[in-house]
This record gives sequence, structure tokens and C-alpha cells, in this order.
Amino acid sequence: MQVFKYSGPEFNPFGDDELVVDDTPGPWPAPLAPGPLSARLSLPGSKSLTNRELVLSAIADGPSTLRAPLHSRDTALMIEALRAIGTVIEELPGDNAYGADLRITPAELAGGTSIDCGLAGTVMRFLPPVAALALGPVAFDGDAAARKRPMRATIDSLRALGVDVNDDGRGRLPFSLYGTGSVRGGEIAIDASASSQFVSGLLLVGARFENGLTLRHTGDGLPSLEHIEMTIATLARRGVTVQSPEPGVWVVPPGPISGADIAIEPDLSNAGPFLGAALVAGGSVTVTGWPKETTQVGARMATILADMGAVVRFDETGGGLGDLTVTGSGAIQGIHLDNASELAPTVTALAALADGETVLTGIAHLRGHETDRLAALSAEINAIGGDVTETEDGLVIHPKPMHGGLWHSYEDHRMATAGALIGLAVPGILVDDIGTTAKTLPQFVELWMGPTLGLSKPSVDPLGLL
Repeated sequence: MQVFKYSGPEFNPFGDDELVVDDTPGPWPAPLAPGPLSARLSLPGSKSLTNRELVLSAIADGPSTLRAPLHSRDTALMIEALRAIGTVIEELPGDNAYGADLRITPAELAGGTSIDCGLAGTVMRFLPPVAALALGPVAFDGDAAARKRPMRATIDSLRALGVDVNDDGRGRLPFSLYGTGSVRGGEIAIDASASSQFVSGLLLVGARFENGLTLRHTGDGLPSLEHIEMTIATLARRGVTVQSPEPGVWVVPPGPISGADIAIEPDLSNAGPFLGAALVAGGSVTVTGWPKETTQVGARMATILADMGAVVRFDETGGGLGDLTVTGSGAIQGIHLDNASELAPTVTALAALADGETVLTGIAHLRGHETDRLAALSAEINAIGGDVTETEDGLVIHPKPMHGGLWHSYEDHRMATAGALIGLAVPGILVDDIGTTAKTLPQFVELWMGPTLGLSKPSVDPLGLL
């Protein structure tokens, strides 16, 4: 029997006599939907919110507690990075089914260390401005794929702020900086058109700069504005008011960052494949704990899925939370959608199974994510018989009958879940490394193949790998 790479808790979806959890890489057979679904689930915390709150907690003027944070590879990398420069982070018992709460106690930041960014954009772009506040050298590196991700805006901005950075002219990982214990701050201009994380990383730390920060974006476009709004909202909860006197300009005054007790929302982008499953298979899927108001881009899935033919209902349960239920008939409508952002892989997988053309625009920046998502999605869907064309800033998807085959994840968690979503309707999809979902959702396999969705081992193995 073929095993697959999975770093979450031991779980056996194939039956008591077969063990499928192992550290050995191998293809994972995506299960077919047995019929209409009837599922209800809760999800772990938001990666974007957890890592922002970890950064703010590390540079706050008092301790913070994060309740129901995400425990995944990206957040583990952030925690270890902050610990490496002196922050005290402890686990506390809590009522989160997915892991402990966290207590973060700020301390004097010190260099003389190295930071592993893995493939986490939030670590490689949020931590260098924090490390610049430490005293001493800090080296940054990550996975091989991380060395391809754009980093020049972070490196150039730190130099503009007076920080000594050595990248040997690469504009990418690896690089090192030498912190002097403080950063003068002031006004700088950057081109953040490759990622909104360049802006967020500076805004998160700007209040700790001696002169605060005035940041101006000089590029032609700025992707994922929702994530910048998320950053501004997290700062506001801690007493830092970010002003935007004109589009593309942000002003952060110098001042303290308050410690806080923060409850982390569930990750709504990770909810996308589960809710989308109702469109593919028919039936209903409910995600509990859905925030009535949020800055998460994943909240857009409710509108997107409705446009693709689902019936979407929100039932408020109290405390600003509710149950979001998506009901589908098994038929999917094609759509035209601008700026799908990180939801694009899920939307593209659904579009490949739709009954009409889908056009996605405004997502050129996805070429600089964990992988070139536009190239990866078109390559994988076309390889199994689909019809996807890349454009300058997006994708055009024409549904065609698809067949089984090996689906490459490219070390990208959203590529892996896109393959699983297509596998609900296409027999014989084998995802080469489902374990990459541990980046933001280590429990993906357990939730996807366990009693939650009622899925099981597929009967088709076209490559003879099982």
C-alpha cells in the first residue's frame, strides 16, 4: 500500500486494518463524492490573523494572549522566528479543539541568530522589519522555493530606513541584516505591486520606529488590499491608528502598541474547498463560527459561490458569529471575477467543473506566491484533459471532460486542495503531496476524508500507485 506525507495527528480514513499516515512522500488518492453531502464542521484559526497578532504581541508594551490561534507550519515558523530574537511564547490550555492558546511576553530583541522562513510569505516579509529592532545580526533563509519569491521591496525599504542589509544584490532570500536596536523611520516609497505583504510588514512595525512611518506605494497596482485592511484593523485593536490621506499612502505615528487578549477567527480561505464541495457534489456544507464582520478575503467565498449557483445562508448564533451554509445541486455556473486573490485556486477548480466559461482577472501577483499559481493551475488542469489558458493577469477556463492522473501540488497548499476538490468529481486524481496542506491546515486530510464529509477511499487507481 502507498503511504502519503501528512504531518497532522494520526488518522486512518481507509479502515482500521490499514495505516495511511506516514512521513514518506507519495501520491494521495483524492476521494470521489459518494453523493450529495450533508456536513457541518469547524475550522482552525486564520493564518493571516495569527501571524499578524504574533508580530504585534512580540513588539507590544505588555503581554498578550491569543485564543484559538492556528497551529500550522506557517505559524510554527513565525513562533520560532520570534523566539529566536528573544520573544517569550508559551502555550496555555484553552477550549480550542485544534491546539493550545498562546501567551506572548515581549522582551528585549537580540540578534546573533538565523531565521527559517520556510515558504511562509508572512515570515519572510513581516519578520525583517521586526528583526531590524533587535541588536545584532539576523540571517534569513527558507525553502528552495522561497528563494524564488519576490523580496526586493522589503530589502530596499529596510535600506531606505537606514538598516544595513546584505543580499549580494539578489533581491531575494537568503539575506542578512544588522540591527542596532532601533530604526529611525520616516517617509519611504516602495513598489508593492508584487505583494501587499510588503506594505503590511512595514505597517505592523511602523509605530515602533523612532519617527513612525509614512509609506507610499509607487507601483501601478496593489493586490490584495483586503489584507492591508486586515493589518490596519489589527493595529487599531491595539491602539495604533493608521491614516491613509490618499490611496496608496499610509501614515503610522510613533507610539506604543498595546498588549491584548485576542480571539482568532477561523480561516475563511481554508473554508473555501469545503464549501465548494457542496457545489461539486450537491447537498449542503456548513462552517460554524463564521464571523458576521471580518477583514478576511475568504469571506468573499460566500458571494462567489452564490454567483456560481449555490444557495448561501448565514444563521447568526451570537457574539458576532454564525453558521454559513452552502447548498449546491451539483451544477456549477461559470463566472467572470476580478481579483479573486488567494481564492483563485479554489475558484479555478470549481470552474473546471462548471457548465460555462470562467474568466479570472486581476491576479497576476499570484505568480509570486508559493508557486506561480497561474502556470501551475493551467498545467495541472490541462494535463488531465481540461482547458485553461493563461492571460497577462489571470486565467480563462473552458470546462471539458477530465480524467484521472497525477496532480502536482508544487509545495503549495492551495494547489493541493484544488486537486482534492476536482477529485470529488473526477475519478483517479492523485495529489502528489497532500502533506503540503500542513502549511495552513494540518487537519485537511482528517476533515476531508473523515466523518465530516463522509468521503472514503476511491476505487480507481489509473497509475497503479496504490
